[in-house]
Amino acid sequence: MVFHSILFESPESRNQSEAPPAFFADLNCDQIVDAITAKREDYNLKPFFYGCLSSIEAIKYRQEVFGDLEHTSLFRRINTFTRKMREVRAQLDCAQKAYYKEQKQAWFLEAIKMYCEAVTSLAADLSNTDLKSRGFLGFRDFLSSYIRSIGFASLSLDTENLKADLSAVRYSVLIKGNSFTVQHYNMEADYSAEINETFEKFKQGTATDYSITLPAADDMNHIEAAILEFVARLHPDVFLALNEFCTRNSTFLNETIAAFDREVQFYIAYLEYAAPLKSAGLHFCYPAISGESKEIYDYGGFDIALAQKLVRGRSAVICNDFYMKGKERILVISGPNQGGKTTFARAFGQLHYLASLGCPVPGREARLLLFDELFTHFEREEKAGSLRGKLEDDLFRIHDILARATSRSIIIMNEIFTSATLQDEIFLSTKVMTKLIELGLLCVWVTFVDELASFGPQTVSMVSTVVPEDPALRTFKILRRPADGLAYAMAIARKYRLTYECIKERIKT
Repeated sequence: MVFHSILFESPESRNQSEAPPAFFADLNCDQIVDAITAKREDYNLKPFFYGCLSSIEAIKYRQEVFGDLEHTSLFRRINTFTRKMREVRAQLDCAQKAYYKEQKQAWFLEAIKMYCEAVTSLAADLSNTDLKSRGFLGFRDFLSSYIRSIGFASLSLDTENLKADLSAVRYSVLIKGNSFTVQHYNMEADYSAEINETFEKFKQGTATDYSITLPAADDMNHIEAAILEFVARLHPDVFLALNEFCTRNSTFLNETIAAFDREVQFYIAYLEYAAPLKSAGLHFCYPAISGESKEIYDYGGFDIALAQKLVRGRSAVICNDFYMKGKERILVISGPNQGGKTTFARAFGQLHYLASLGCPVPGREARLLLFDELFTHFEREEKAGSLRGKLEDDLFRIHDILARATSRSIIIMNEIFTSATLQDEIFLSTKVMTKLIELGLLCVWVTFVDELASFGPQTVSMVSTVVPEDPALRTFKILRRPADGLAYAMAIARKYRLTYECIKERIKT
């Protein structure tokens, strides 16, 4: 098995971008990715989250890797490896920043020692792990071959021998006044031991320890550097070997292993992000992905960005279901304000976005579409310098989306044309709806125009519900049923005695 990457099934499937997709802010995906990648800036993970995969096999490849990592033992072992690799990079950073040659080489040697130990340990761990994914099986085979290679065996042995030779170096420093002499160690007496032995007999009871522990410093002072330079002169063979070793192994870090160390963080970071939600009782699943069928569903889904905030605040997360079958293509979401309509629309988009990355998605069970592009049209404030009004801007934006969309696209619209009169809003919405149906794409449309909910067999009416006994209270459940916005308005009007009959009665009195 040829191993290419733990993230990408093949070189052709590699897809990443330095800029987020246009829909990111509307769906709060920017909040999700910021939270996932927080404290991992050195890995530069965001480009991996900006590039959606374009094939079902590429998605399944990642789903398999996620499945392996959901086993605690493997997750722990990979985390141990990545922690050791961070230490390797820290040692290399110290080597780069050090001023004195011998100190640079000491940091560099220590980095290689840690690297060899980390790679060898991971290879042993993976050989004892029951792996299922093509990604980890391929990497295990690669790692097994790598540690048996002549290059790595030589690197590991040379590192071990050089460390032993340096550890065997002995020297004495003789201090007299403001000068010192460095010479070979000739079994001179350890005066500190003699002093301790002399004063030990005067010890009575437990004495207070007044000794001071000096803080460890990454850099040496000029006296230490001079001593080290003299020691190198006393042991030229060992330090010449160190110099040749560092020159010979200046590019010791294997590119495939370095890439794995970075790319596997994509999985670890996402699983750690989802862990608190799972602990709160929320479900994640690996969705079935279709490139053609529009019969999609998700049971127990939720807005993952909102759920993170609610779980941190110990508030309940409301889950919702949806499905489309037959000719159904467009979910028309209606109902009272602040009832969860926009949240539902965002969740729909997040589900498909996360699925396109190969990630487990919110829900107990799901089947989703592999889209070619995901478009959003959310309300925007008018810009002071813009020559276009709000309605004109809406028209330009939706025209651009419809011109680029295909039958495999997804469009999420949130209350468009609200600046128009009701009559104009219905007229424009009807034109857009007709075009959406012609394209045959998937769409979620949040609207107050109830007529859209029963436009044809392609539309599905879903309604944000309220507490029957108190219509002012929202349940945040979005149910599949006919739109009844007028009924909600009348219920609220009755509660606050604002119906025509109530007002007429009050006027009489």
